[in-house]
Amino acid sequence: MPAQLPFSPAILFDTSFDAAQFEVLALDLFRYQAAHNEVYRQYISLLGVDPSAVCTLIDIPFLPVELFKQWRIVTGTLPVEHIFTSSGTTGSITSSHYVADLGLYRQSYTRCFELFYGSVARYAVLALLPAYLERSGSSLVYMAQDMITQSQRPESGFYRYDHARLAGTLQALNAKKQATLLLGVTFGLLDFAESYPQPLPHTIIMETGGMKGRRREMVRPEVHDILQKAFGVSAIHSEYGMTELLSQAYSEGNGLFRCPPWMRILLRDPYVPTHTLLPPTIEQVSIAGAINVIDLANIHSCAFIATADLARQYADGCFEVLGRMDNSDIRGCNLLVT
Repeated sequence: MPAQLPFSPAILFDTSFDAAQFEVLALDLFRYQAAHNEVYRQYISLLGVDPSAVCTLIDIPFLPVELFKQWRIVTGTLPVEHIFTSSGTTGSITSSHYVADLGLYRQSYTRCFELFYGSVARYAVLALLPAYLERSGSSLVYMAQDMITQSQRPESGFYRYDHARLAGTLQALNAKKQATLLLGVTFGLLDFAESYPQPLPHTIIMETGGMKGRRREMVRPEVHDILQKAFGVSAIHSEYGMTELLSQAYSEGNGLFRCPPWMRILLRDPYVPTHTLLPPTIEQVSIAGAINVIDLANIHSCAFIATADLARQYADGCFEVLGRMDNSDIRGCNLLVT
């Protein structure tokens, strides 16, 4: 008989959690996944951690994100409904996220967008995601396609490399003062900005990261400065998500990200991967470290993931992504790699 979930996933998107409520749900989910996720259970055992002794968020072991490249990370016995895969360079191993409930993913990104920006139906949604459209299995493309459908506007759609048509559509939408979302991979937005700079006062420009070897690597402030000048906007927005998560954080400017109530960022010592840092206090102002993510929407996979990203976190909970760890694929706690 299937194991009973520790809570109904529906409560995640109807409740604004305070810190105490989030911790209760996260610890309940940890105990459930420690018992019913075979890869996570083995990882915890190899660390010598007794799940019954885990009493706070910083005690929870976080599964290295690299293990999604080599293992089937699932919790429970529900059949897999969809598999999302990560992008990668030629010949590299990509991550696979086995998703048992696509409806949960749709609820997560729809509710999260509403919390930050209001209903998707308010916007024309234009997606500039060429690298992602050239492969199958992208969770970002899945989300963008659904948002395009939700927008119900004829201009909404994928524009890939058709920059001339995109420029004309944006010009027409802004002439009508239509609220518009331009969601793009970083190199695509930079290419478009070079060829078709124009003032876009009614457009939210949101970059999803990624040069994909198409351009030299640039720090986020440099990218945002170029895009702000090209499109005459006061801020460039950003999305922080990944294949292995069903939730994402958003930045409405200045590179500062915030999470929805069912997602939380903790930082760890980059040199001691099992040591999660206490959140910063007002006196500390901020702390820096590697990103651990708690995503309660990952109820059927693993909700506790150690990423390869570095960040600075502030006392109010927002965070700034600083870059990637060097040699991230061979760092620290890869205890299950054989």
